[in-house]
Amino acid sequence: MTGQFTATQASAEVYALAEGPVWDPARKHLLWVDIDAGAVHEGRLDPGTGAVTATTAHTFGGTVGAVAVAADGEFVVAEREVLTRVDTAGRRTELARVLPPGVRSRLNDGAVDPAGRFLIGSMALDDRKGQDVLVRLDGTACVPLDEDLTLSNGLAWSPSGDRLYSIDSVPHVVWERDYDPVTGRTGPRRELFRLADGMPDGMCADAEGNLWIAVFGGGRVECRDPGGRLLAVVEVGAPDVTCPAFAGPDLDVLVITTSASGVDVAEHPGSGHLFTARVGVRGLATPYWVPPRS
Repeated sequence: MTGQFTATQASAEVYALAEGPVWDPARKHLLWVDIDAGAVHEGRLDPGTGAVTATTAHTFGGTVGAVAVAADGEFVVAEREVLTRVDTAGRRTELARVLPPGVRSRLNDGAVDPAGRFLIGSMALDDRKGQDVLVRLDGTACVPLDEDLTLSNGLAWSPSGDRLYSIDSVPHVVWERDYDPVTGRTGPRRELFRLADGMPDGMCADAEGNLWIAVFGGGRVECRDPGGRLLAVVEVGAPDVTCPAFAGPDLDVLVITTSASGVDVAEHPGSGHLFTARVGVRGLATPYWVPPRS
């Protein structure tokens, strides 16, 4: 597959720092977060036009880095330092503390592994380097996978689930490691490739095993094979592109979030909007999060 695509603005609303789109097939709707506004958004995706209509917002007291959904509609939400469980009645309980109180870091991007476990990473809010984490939630315990990151970001798995890809944005690195989809055990981390032109941010995988990577500051999403070879580019009408995800009943609509934070929106009016594109491939279905038993 090779190609050049152009994304279409899909949302009327502008978000300060939109991130982490997730398709929920049971309820046929889309979720995403606005990190700076501390909000989880729900909305409808029109598969024909690619338009996204926001319907519901859930607000929290601080930043919200990521959200995942369970089969029954429960959420796990990455607040600044903790993971919060939101049940179907809207009740909120702290599920796990990931970061110690008061640390100059916050939780950032997260994703669900093939067995329904939630992985979440953190990022420094100061000039510290190599002190942030990527953890896997097992029940209510956080199992560290990495403890030497600076800006833990996009996560994706191979179609068979036996490889985990992860991003550390500041050194522009995409990592790879073996992954046991049953137990969650991982092998040694290996550098897969680096992006030389732009900062890698959020990431997803398609059904062919290729990676779709948001290039923050580059106004695009790149599709690369696991060897790093560039296969396709999606141009986005905003410079700070944050995360792609495949959505829709056929997983054939690429939803792309962007940021308006620190951007001259008069010069870049698409900033902070959601975008969509059809890129000729289908994505991998996102597994539902499996909550711990109460």
